[in-house]
Amino acid sequence: MKDQFGVLEDRIVYLKPIDKEDLPDEVIDQTGDIEQLWSVHNSEGEQLALIGDLEQAYDLAREFSYSPMTLH
Repeated sequence: MKDQFGVLEDRIVYLKPIDKEDLPDEVIDQTGDIEQLWSVHNSEGEQLALIGDLEQAYDLAREFSYSPMTLH
């Protein structure tokens, strides 16, 4: 079962590095000088957020009581 944020009840989210050049042009235009972004996914692989800083991604996950795991 998923909660209100689309995360499964296992309370784990995965942080995946995303290169700016792999994003659609409309997203690239909004990233400014950020080269490395982080995609936040639930355990089914569904993207929940795109964040410009790893520390911020960890903070966001913890703020909502999720356990972040980094993917490489």
